[in-house]
Amino acid sequence: MKQITQVKGLCVDVGILVMGPLENNVYLISDGAGTLVVDPTADADAIIEALEDRPLDAILLTHAHWDHTGAAAELRKRTGAKVIASAVDAPDIECPRDTGTSRMAEACPVDVRVHQGDTVDVGNMAWKVLETPGHTPGSLCLFIIPAFGNHADGLPVLISGDTLFKGTFGRTDFEGGSLEAMGRSMKKLAALPDDTAVLPGHNGLTTIGNERSTFALFGDEPEG
Repeated sequence: MKQITQVKGLCVDVGILVMGPLENNVYLISDGAGTLVVDPTADADAIIEALEDRPLDAILLTHAHWDHTGAAAELRKRTGAKVIASAVDAPDIECPRDTGTSRMAEACPVDVRVHQGDTVDVGNMAWKVLETPGHTPGSLCLFIIPAFGNHADGLPVLISGDTLFKGTFGRTDFEGGSLEAMGRSMKKLAALPDDTAVLPGHNGLTTIGNERSTFALFGDEPEG
């Protein structure tokens, strides 16, 4: 079984599988009543094994790049889980095309298309959708506070995909990328609480407070 790392101290239960040639973070997130997989890449078998017979309710795709969607179609087929993505990136997930990232994933139906301010409900979890274009036109993040998780004393959580990383922000030089849009997205994330745990698509975890220097690259004022 592929090693899964459990993250402690958050308002929901989070496990991480590091998978694929680009060492993506694939997140298994649960509140005991429902389970969400974030950005499944490379190996549906390993993800299903890590679920340990828990039913999978939803698959979140933070954006359309192949390394974040590679196992989504197979995982959807084998588990019946609904696939959630932004309305903007959904067409590129359903009909993949070359955007300069070197590969294309298998086409995957998107069951739920979301927009800024929507709520994604999985189990008793209620995740707020934040549209964060810049890496791709339809990149999104999901945010949850302890009141909507299963650990009232845990930290809020931001699923950041390839928008915000530890010490930096996502690339904007692929087709559809925009440094100007990324700046607006950084200001939006800068409005979140400092103690928010950030779960990025690659590399280590961080917090909003630790990324103030990253946000400062785009100006100090958060977007309201």
